Amino acid sequence: MDFTGVGTHEPRTVEAGRRAAVIAPVLFRDDRPHVLFTKRADHLGEHPGQMSFPGGGTEPSDDGLEATALREANEEIGLRPDEVTFHGRLDDILTITDYAVSPFVATIPDREYEPDHREVAEIVALSVDDLTSRANYESERRDHPTYGDIRLHFFYVDGYTVWGATGRMLVQLLELTTDWRMPEAVDRVVDPDADYPV
Repeated sequence: MDFTGVGTHEPRTVEAGRRAAVIAPVLFRDDRPHVLFTKRADHLGEHPGQMSFPGGGTEPSDDGLEATALREANEEIGLRPDEVTFHGRLDDILTITDYAVSPFVATIPDREYEPDHREVAEIVALSVDDLTSRANYESERRDHPTYGDIRLHFFYVDGYTVWGATGRMLVQLLELTTDWRMPEAVDRVVDPDADYPV
């Protein structure tokens, strides 16, 4: 992975009712890059069971969005701020829960992290080699009731599915740091009320 593209990227910002920030953490295991995800606890009210990046909503005491991402990652997986090396920021993502999420790309150590089971069911590192394999990716287009015509991305690796807002962030992360490019054509077009393939 080359983080130059992330460092020079000018992130697009969006406005929403609430602000949040996440860290898209990259670690190197056996000299191969992996992206670390959290699997959200099933009892959470928003996006239960989905794969996400560590992070969350801003608090009045946070000194900016980067501080939000660091605080939340520390709370969720025990990542210490002094372990984080930031490389840049991706475009803001607007979620269906009316959050504007700012993703920060960072490298972190390859060690065992401790999930806060109130929010995190599991911590998973997926290899970039697998994430960029065309065999593990598909997308669909549908007419969303809130956002209109949208493209949804699905990455299937090691029994996990990365999709939704995190899938959109992952597409940009991979395009800015690797040779992978989102295929021009979608795999299918579905009705607005079609079941999600997860």
